[in-house]
Amino acid sequence: MELLTLAIAALMAIVVAAVLSRRTGIATPLVLLVVGIVFSLVPSTPEFVLEPDWILVGALPPLLYATAVQVPVLDLRRSFGMITWLSVTLVVVSALAVGAVVHLLVPGVSFAAGVALGAVVSPTDAVAATAIGKRLGLPHRLMTVLEGESLLNDASALVVLRTALLAVTAGFSLTDALFDFVRAVVLALVIGYVVGHATVWLRARLADPVLMTAVSFIVPFLAFLPAEEAEASGVVAVVVAGLVTGHHGARRFTARERLTERTNWLTLQFLVENGVFLLMGLQLEGLLRDLDNSNNTPGQVAVVSAVILALLLVLRVGFVGVQVLSERRQQPRLDAMRERLDEISDRVDSLSDRPSPRLEGPRGERRIGQFRRRVERGRADVAYQESEPVTARGGAVLSWAGMRGVVTLAAALTIGEEIDDRTLLVTVAFVVAVVSLLLYGGTLPYVIRRLGVSGTDPDTHRDEVRDLFGGITSRAVAALGPTDAIVVDGRPIDPAVAEEMLGWLTRARDRGDDSPEALSQASQRVLLHREFVARMRDALHEEQAIGAYSTDALRQASQMIDAQELRLENG
Repeated sequence: MELLTLAIAALMAIVVAAVLSRRTGIATPLVLLVVGIVFSLVPSTPEFVLEPDWILVGALPPLLYATAVQVPVLDLRRSFGMITWLSVTLVVVSALAVGAVVHLLVPGVSFAAGVALGAVVSPTDAVAATAIGKRLGLPHRLMTVLEGESLLNDASALVVLRTALLAVTAGFSLTDALFDFVRAVVLALVIGYVVGHATVWLRARLADPVLMTAVSFIVPFLAFLPAEEAEASGVVAVVVAGLVTGHHGARRFTARERLTERTNWLTLQFLVENGVFLLMGLQLEGLLRDLDNSNNTPGQVAVVSAVILALLLVLRVGFVGVQVLSERRQQPRLDAMRERLDEISDRVDSLSDRPSPRLEGPRGERRIGQFRRRVERGRADVAYQESEPVTARGGAVLSWAGMRGVVTLAAALTIGEEIDDRTLLVTVAFVVAVVSLLLYGGTLPYVIRRLGVSGTDPDTHRDEVRDLFGGITSRAVAALGPTDAIVVDGRPIDPAVAEEMLGWLTRARDRGDDSPEALSQASQRVLLHREFVARMRDALHEEQAIGAYSTDALRQASQMIDAQELRLENG
């Protein structure tokens, strides 16, 4: 009964904090973190012991999956270099640098144990940063980098942590460590890919939004647990499964199924995400008590934490700065790529005008169409890199958004009792996470406003959505063919009905006539409307594959098509 009361109180606190966040502009995780810290210091508050598996096994897989399923693969591909630079290279370098510094500051802590602490504090948590960024309208490219980095850096950090802890107890081999890292990632990629495709195939055949959503709740664990049992990266497996599901689900699931799943996952993500921040704050009193019972002092914790925070910031600024300089120097490469694409386009046009025997017939037309699609995709990539560069101001925002979160504390708790100065390491990790959340999260809105970093102009976005929707509508009409020869599901459509519907599908009206002819025409309108929506969906998928339009425009167009599909289902 007491546990149920506490759960209800936590749920109420999350809801109240969310309302307060919307009114004050302070990110909900920061509000809940402070609430948890305050309550932990109240004498009558019961002790909350955070088990690492609650986060690493219970909360982390669904949170990563809920984020990955919403991130377009195209966006990750276009920023993959920067994302891997920050989520893998920066994490490894930070872990090694923190290990060396901690070993110098506290000689009793071995270098391997210091690296373990470095692995714990290296991964960033983008929850608060993305909440602030969405509210203040950060550019889409920066949001993609923040989300992509947080999806992948947990995996690299946990692999480094596992290697460091093994080095403390059983020695270290660089060759074995590199082999284990590559093996863990490759095996996780395979498991995540298989789980993603298999569950999409299964859910597409259930034809029931409730059953589909119920199955989707176990997908993260279907990917995570087998990967962990195989000593691979469960985090990478979950992310890959989520990306596969999000990419293929847009084609395989109906609008109602996607809407139901999205609503349920957003609710679950909201509760779990904010609940763990509240739980994180409640750990303070227990950590302070453990510190009092150890040989370490609060002053020592403060010094080590401050040095680590400064070191992490310097490293992050340096690594982001390298990417900013790289962005500035890529214009010649983009110009060369555009010229190359123009040459390929000319060759494809010449093949289309004078096709060879290998390119004749339907198969040849498909191959030429694929070539043209690749050229269009390449041009869209070039245009994206030019229109969404990471400037010095954007780099400053990325550097200041390096907040640590609950995964840092949960990973720290996995450090065993056999490690010397474990209490010091865990407490430092907690202090680094809390201070980074409050310091960076509390001042990030000011930094964004001060630097004047903003996303797409609303008028420009409206024009883009109008152009996109007009384009896919025209392609859908063209795909249906002449109005006097449209056949849907083997049933010919009356040309008069086709012309009326294809005017824009808004003039279809019920004449209130019960005659068989009227019912027949109404049935034809429904058939044609469904086929038209399907053709629009195909055209939208084509645009998503090319990537000439922004993700926000594509998402809004998809929602408009979903609305039409839902109206058809509701009659």
